[in-house]
Amino acid sequence: MPRSVNTVASKARRKKILKAAKGYWGRRKNVYTVAKNAVEKGRLYAYRDRRAKKREFRKLWILRINAGAREHGLSYSQLMGGLKKSNIELNRKVLADLAMNHPEAFKAVIDQVK
Repeated sequence: MPRSVNTVASKARRKKILKAAKGYWGRRKNVYTVAKNAVEKGRLYAYRDRRAKKREFRKLWILRINAGAREHGLSYSQLMGGLKKSNIELNRKVLADLAMNHPEAFKAVIDQVK
């Protein structure tokens, strides 16, 4: 009896990898074994960087809040401590947006903390 090989599934599997490698440079886009490695590596980077992105944005927000607070004579830690004491629950993303785009609203928050 001849050996049965599931060609349909094999081809679909390879096609899926090559489709994911679309836009890659050189042999990474059209040679299956190279494309497979490139796609796996790309997915690892994507997984890692979804987490790193959160850390990067938090750093950015803190920088912006600190810069805005120092314009009004407070440090970042004094501002955050004051917000906690006065029960103002604004997250860093919102505070950074206020500091950048709405300085008068940010000043109002600072005045409440002082």
